[in-house]
Amino acid sequence: MTVHVYVAPGFEEVELITIVDVLRRAEIDTLMVSLTAGTQIHGAHGIAVHADEPFQNVTGHAPEMIILPGGGPGTQAMLAHSELHRRLHAQIAAGQRVAAICAAPMVLAKISLLQGKQATCFPGCESVLQEHGAQISAFNVVNDGLITTSRGPATAALFALELAAQLNGEASAKQVGRAMLYL
Repeated sequence: MTVHVYVAPGFEEVELITIVDVLRRAEIDTLMVSLTAGTQIHGAHGIAVHADEPFQNVTGHAPEMIILPGGGPGTQAMLAHSELHRRLHAQIAAGQRVAAICAAPMVLAKISLLQGKQATCFPGCESVLQEHGAQISAFNVVNDGLITTSRGPATAALFALELAAQLNGEASAKQVGRAMLYL
């Protein structure tokens, strides 16, 4: 089982690191995939990470889940990445999961993946989701079919634990949550 977490310049550091950390603790093969040509990427608050692979190196294999961390500049970079949009559509068409947190659900909305779906996002981004047919939920983490969304940095651990449960079972997610003192 493999998960891709896409990393764009200006990503929200808390979201990226929390998601990757929780999923790896749940023994899920989690790759950080750079949306740039290189693998060193700076977040919205100047923290640099080294992605595992550049985008062009992970073609031809659909992961079990694609995850989009938020962050204003990172989301703008994802909105401008047409190849990512094609990959997200192919992921859903293949019956595989997609997840997005913070401002990143706007990417899913703008490429019509949230039409008729329940979703949540960072406060202030709701109008974009609604313009593209999403139904806004007040919950911190929302699942609707193959798509999971969450609100922002403070909900990153809940989001990551939900994704771990979807991918590796509730028992695994609870074990990781207890070990990290989330539960």
